[in-house]
Amino acid sequence: MQERISPLTPDGSLPNLPYRYGCPDPAGLPTAEFASRPLVSLVAPAYNESAIIQDNLKTLWDYMQSLESEYDWEMVVVNDGSKDDTGWLAEAFARTRSNVRVLHHPVNKGLGQALRTGFSGCNGDYIVVVDLDLSYAPEHIRQLLKQIQKTRAGVVAASPYMRGGSVSNVPWLRKTLSVWANRFLSIAAKRSLSTLTGMVRVYDAEFLRMLNLRSSGMEINPEIIHKALLLGAPVKEIPAHLHWHSQTAKPTKKRRRSNMKLVHHTWDIFFSGFLLRPVMFFILPSLMFLAMSLYANAWVLIHCWTNYQKLAQVTPFPDATEAVANAFTQAPHTFFIGGITLVLGIQLFSLGILSVQNKSYFEEIFHLGTAIYKNTQGRK
Repeated sequence: MQERISPLTPDGSLPNLPYRYGCPDPAGLPTAEFASRPLVSLVAPAYNESAIIQDNLKTLWDYMQSLESEYDWEMVVVNDGSKDDTGWLAEAFARTRSNVRVLHHPVNKGLGQALRTGFSGCNGDYIVVVDLDLSYAPEHIRQLLKQIQKTRAGVVAASPYMRGGSVSNVPWLRKTLSVWANRFLSIAAKRSLSTLTGMVRVYDAEFLRMLNLRSSGMEINPEIIHKALLLGAPVKEIPAHLHWHSQTAKPTKKRRRSNMKLVHHTWDIFFSGFLLRPVMFFILPSLMFLAMSLYANAWVLIHCWTNYQKLAQVTPFPDATEAVANAFTQAPHTFFIGGITLVLGIQLFSLGILSVQNKSYFEEIFHLGTAIYKNTQGRK
């Protein structure tokens, strides 16, 4: 984020500044109090949320109003092709609120595209992504903003799995899968991060614009972490409480359904892990196969030597190939296992070396593209 200029001109007067630097006073000039406040963009993706959207948007609105002494703010709701009244209800909410905008997808395009649309529609210095079901209480917003201002990180995530975080009212299976998915991604990223799949985060807006995001689904969250780590940007976490509320806003409303597709999401997690650290998908299996090959081929040598000794008792200096043939007849599976695992081990190890090389090329290209983007923006 660029360094903020002083609100005062050299002669001590207040200049005419854009709205994002403060609201004008009655004389038409912004006050120093307003001029120092950063602009926060709240992004809320929504898909078939008609049961809860108006109540929860009101909750977020009331909370952000409580922060107006510290931040200017705007809210961007992205209706991701909802089939119910989500879009209409969001528009009704925004109609009387000038700093709330609703963006619409004609069809459902996935979380990643919804976030990318929201990011492109933001004007803030900081971008906060929230979950409309409020499984993370609005109070996390202030904690996230304080942490990113304190650490000057590129990304700060709300983490229920780090020390001090907690999870409640989440189904056991989903909680277990989420915990292990994040552990897997943390190992792949070689970082101490505990939550890489979570959506509730705050971003430095200028940094986020450099990332050139491509994901259209839930994998956008690990993608952002991956690209942030490639650029060496600080990625921080705060302890958070993940709490699933009742899935209905009122008893008369329909029960909301989870739109998480387990198989597809599992594949996204593995693919994200592959992007973070492809070498472990080749080198580790190759070492396992090479170890199996070593064990099997050791038994091949033992069988061959045993048969050679038996032949030597009958014929001096027997033919070694005859000993091998006898050993193969006695234990053909040992030869097959030893040969196949050796070939697989060598091939996977070779692919691991190539993956390291390709990842290095990708990092170079990504750094180059980011540098070009920064230089281009700097000339505008």
